[in-house]
Amino acid sequence: MSTGPILYIDRSTITSDAVHELRGKAAELVEFVESREPRLLCYGFVIDADAREMTVAAVHPDSASLELHLQLGGPRFAAISRYITLRSIEVIGEPSPVATEAIHAKARLLGNATVRIVPLEPGFARSLTAGNDAEPRSPI
Repeated sequence: MSTGPILYIDRSTITSDAVHELRGKAAELVEFVESREPRLLCYGFVIDADAREMTVAAVHPDSASLELHLQLGGPRFAAISRYITLRSIEVIGEPSPVATEAIHAKARLLGNATVRIVPLEPGFARSLTAGNDAEPRSPI
């Protein structure tokens, strides 16, 4: 199993006219995830009502974080299914076999989406801990 970071992106078509309800369900999911998954580095939605598209992006520190997310979020993903049809899931990194199966199960549940999993090469990850900002520092 990989111990490196995993970038998860999924793309959906919005099938409901109730975009305001979808935004509410997305906000509920974000709140749920933030309160229960402290290791998840980044998680968010882009809801483009005009284009009728929704994108979800997440950055996990490792496969164990992705596994937990898919396990905890599974029942909540189904609540969003009435508003969208999942078109694709792209995972950059190396998820475990358990996470890979959960990704495919989510793809089947929300629209029989295509799944693409590719390794991250080359690359690096920075910690998002206090005192480790992304701003370059002067050597002087």
